Amino acid sequence: MFLNKIKDFWIKKIVKKKLSNVRLINSDSSIKKVGIVFDESYFYEREELLMELIQQGIKSENIHILVFKNKIKKNEIFDYPVFSYKNMSWIASIDGKPFDDFVNPNFDLLISYYDIEKSPLLLTTHLSKASFKVGFASIDKRLNHFMIDTHAENYKVFMEELFKYLKILNKL
Repeated sequence: MFLNKIKDFWIKKIVKKKLSNVRLINSDSSIKKVGIVFDESYFYEREELLMELIQQGIKSENIHILVFKNKIKKNEIFDYPVFSYKNMSWIASIDGKPFDDFVNPNFDLLISYYDIEKSPLLLTTHLSKASFKVGFASIDKRLNHFMIDTHAENYKVFMEELFKYLKILNKL
């Protein structure tokens, strides 16, 4: 537990240093392929959030998720890709097939659905090749193109605001 706190602090420092020279990619394309990074430590309405996306016209096969858990039990089985602190190295890299499969595709939209800064989540958002990144206002402003000021527990408000502004920006 204590080592995870030190590791988290160290990796946050590395990621924030990398963010000092980030170039934002400008994209005018419409949104078809969506990636979502969740923090399952305190947000459990994953299915409801996915249903909101599907109701807005995004096909379920074009939605890819990656879930972060603080600790994964030994015999725990998931029906979705998961990563944790164990997948992280001390030099701010994450190992594992689920992580690589999520970060490498070019998503039209990346939803960083966490409102507490944890180094694995920050690193995932930073390394993603998504053309348009959306997250919460409580997270580092250099990480996302668009920020929504609400809490993660209010997923309906988040989704309403997201799609309202995506329509204004002609992304849908």
